[in-house]
Amino acid sequence: QVQLVESGGGLVQAGGSLRLACAASGGTFSNYAMAWFRQAPGKEREFVAAIGRSSSSYKYYADSVKGRFTISRDNAKNTLYLQMNSLKPEDTAVCTCAAVDGGTVYRAPDMYHYWGQGTQVTVSS
Repeated sequence: QVQLVESGGGLVQAGGSLRLACAASGGTFSNYAMAWFRQAPGKEREFVAAIGRSSSSYKYYADSVKGRFTISRDNAKNTLYLQMNSLKPEDTAVCTCAAVDGGTVYRAPDMYHYWGQGTQVTVSS
């Protein structure tokens, strides 16, 4: 069973950048498809980005972040990343990484088996 721990959140001005990391332990990282989700206050959790088991796997993005965010993974380091550029105040949320056994990626959070505790991203205007 894999455990996930996020880091890299913080406060940034609009237009700035942050890089989130999700460190995995307790499992074979390359066995899992990975995703980032976020939840803003008073809103439902929403899909942000996902990647298959390999760093060369196809990457999927929510329309709201396409062209600004980049998901990647380093299986040698058991770590998932989310590079967030051109941040907007509406990107403010708790960002959480998630894992699912196998190579299929999903946009629905219910399909993911393992979750981190989340990291706060706050973008000021």
